[in-house]
This record gives sequence, C-alpha cells and structure tokens, in this order.
Amino acid sequence: MKIVEKYSHLNGEEHLIVHKSTIYQEIKDVIAGVDAMKLRTKTSKEKTMRGKKLFSPPALNAAFKHLFNGFGWDESRYHYYVTTNRQHMQELLNLSIEDQEKYLVGKGVKAPIKSFKQTDFVKERVAVEVQFGKYAFVAFDLFVKHLLFYSGGMINVGVEVLPMKSMTRDPDGGRMMSTGIAYFEGEVYNILRHGRGSPAVPLLVIGVSP
Repeated sequence: MKIVEKYSHLNGEEHLIVHKSTIYQEIKDVIAGVDAMKLRTKTSKEKTMRGKKLFSPPALNAAFKHLFNGFGWDESRYHYYVTTNRQHMQELLNLSIEDQEKYLVGKGVKAPIKSFKQTDFVKERVAVEVQFGKYAFVAFDLFVKHLLFYSGGMINVGVEVLPMKSMTRDPDGGRMMSTGIAYFEGEVYNILRHGRGSPAVPLLVIGVSP
C-alpha cells in the first residue's frame, strides 16, 4: 500500500520526525509491505453489489498485524478506575492502578469500577490504530483511545491509518469496500470541525490506498 495524504494534529508528525524517526520509518515500511490487492477477498452480500469482491477489513488488519508484530509492535492495555467526579478523575490520572482503587475507597466509593482500553500496536510511546471499519470506530480511536493513553502517560503521540475515499470505489464508480467504511478525508474534516485543540493529543492521521 502507499501513503497518499497525511494530517498532523498538534505536531504529531513533527514529534515522530524529530524524536522517533526510526519508529516512523517502521510505520511507513509496514504500510508499504501490505499488498492490498491480494486482500480483495470479501464477497459482498449487500443488495446493490451482491457477489462482488471487496477489500476484506479482517484480512487487511491481519496483514498489518503480521508486519507490525514483526517489528516488535504489540498490543497494549491501559487499566483504570471509572469515576463521574471530575476532581477524583484528575487525581486518579497520576496514580497507579492499585492506588486508584485505594483512593476511591478512601473517598467513600463502596464498589470502584475497574475498566480498560486496548490499542492494537504500541512501541516506544507511540500507538498505532489501523482502521478499516465503520465511522464510529474511528471516532472512538481518536477521541477516546488515543486521548486516554496520552493522558495516562503511556504514549506521546497516536497514529491512525485510514483508507482514502478513493480506496472505497472503483474508477468506474463501483464500490471496492462495504458501505459505511470511514475514510481519511471525512475523519480529518471531523477533527478540523472540533477546532485546533481537540482532541487534546498529538496525532498523525495517515490516508492509504492500494
């Protein structure tokens, strides 16, 4: 696959260039190593294109996972305790998971709720999410996952890899992916609509095509 466009939010790409050039190159090498045209293996069941061969999101994800794992990128989980009290939340951000529970119990919370978020690939404080799914999953990545890992002190920058709009359609206008798949141009637009400071985490959004 090839990188077609990039969007740097809060100097996300600049951070990679200056501080994590080797990590950034690994991301580029993984993208270049995925042969998407061999992964057009999904048989559509949608009425408007029944039987047509489309790009398979599971197959694409598996290809990225194989290559990222080969470079030593692994899944990471961030565990935390949930609270609806803003003051408590601010205090919890600086505590270990064990101390978070003790803090809440000390504040009178009888049954603290433990939760976690998982991200696909993390290495040297850089997190990468590869998303060929529906719109809602990308919004969750950008405004929840990356932000949570950043505020929790686990990463310094998040990277989101998305298909370009052109990857979803044939040159003749026919579809190459299922309907409802998120695409680079639309998700960057959503970030821009939120303003310069939201989400409050350095990001690099990468648009790819076969």
